[in-house]
Amino acid sequence: MTLSYSDTRKKLDQITAEMLGLIRKYDLDAASPFDVIEVARAKITDQNDYIRFLELSLEGRIYGEYGDALQKQIDEEAKVQAAKAVN
Repeated sequence: MTLSYSDTRKKLDQITAEMLGLIRKYDLDAASPFDVIEVARAKITDQNDYIRFLELSLEGRIYGEYGDALQKQIDEEAKVQAAKAVN
């Protein structure tokens, strides 16, 4: 499956919205990104919500890295096109 940069951003926005819902629902207030899973484990009382939180965390990471790679590719292609236009 290949996603465009726009589709990747839309998916990240959906993930973020759902994640924010869980953060608000359980008042997740980790002081550091490294504490997020520990805080979630302690505060999320519904096992299904906890599993979904972990899924969203993983999906966000995957889509974020994919989006970064696509942006890098887009930037490189733009540089190549600009160099061709100069020559």
